[in-house]
Amino acid sequence: MVTKAQLTFQHFFLGIFAVANNFPALGPFLNICDGLNRREQLRLCYIATLTAFLVMLVALVIGRGLLDFLGISIPAFRIAGGLLLCTSGVSMLNSKAETDSPHSKSDYSQVISQAVIPVAIPLTTGAGTFSTIVIFAQEVNGNWFQFSLLLASIIAATIIIYVMFKYSTNLLKVLGRIGMNVLIKIVGLFTLSLGVQFIILGITAAFPAFSNF
Repeated sequence: MVTKAQLTFQHFFLGIFAVANNFPALGPFLNICDGLNRREQLRLCYIATLTAFLVMLVALVIGRGLLDFLGISIPAFRIAGGLLLCTSGVSMLNSKAETDSPHSKSDYSQVISQAVIPVAIPLTTGAGTFSTIVIFAQEVNGNWFQFSLLLASIIAATIIIYVMFKYSTNLLKVLGRIGMNVLIKIVGLFTLSLGVQFIILGITAAFPAFSNF
């Protein structure tokens, strides 16, 4: 069980960044930026980053209300979110930093749409991100100081996402394809671990008898 004392900026930030990072999206992003001038590339960077931020903000503001409306309990959502994170983590552990994308770049409007889907959603922020933030918001449970820490964590993650998109070409040159693959797998391991933790907490909340084991 997570205590109030454990709900720190580090707790929120590490959890969010594990599921809201753009390492898997850098390859497709570089591909759609190919042939564009710097101004057009920066515009795609802004669009992808803003979309990712809005996904996280929606999860923070209305995520719990949406669950209540649908009649979904937090333990059930925690278990489902944990399964999603486990799937995402395993996928990252088995993935490669591809620089090719199946999408064509026939016109700039299509390139913009690709910056939203799949670059921002789901490669940067997806169902795992949404569920993680909703669960964190539930843990905060009306404490405005901790809510501000959670919001600050989302903003910090967004800034890192923006910087990585903006300097993605330089990052790929520094790390190389092998380095990017290693980085993706490390983040995938943290994501998988977070998913397992969510499942454990969800099961113990739904079935208190298991907490004695």
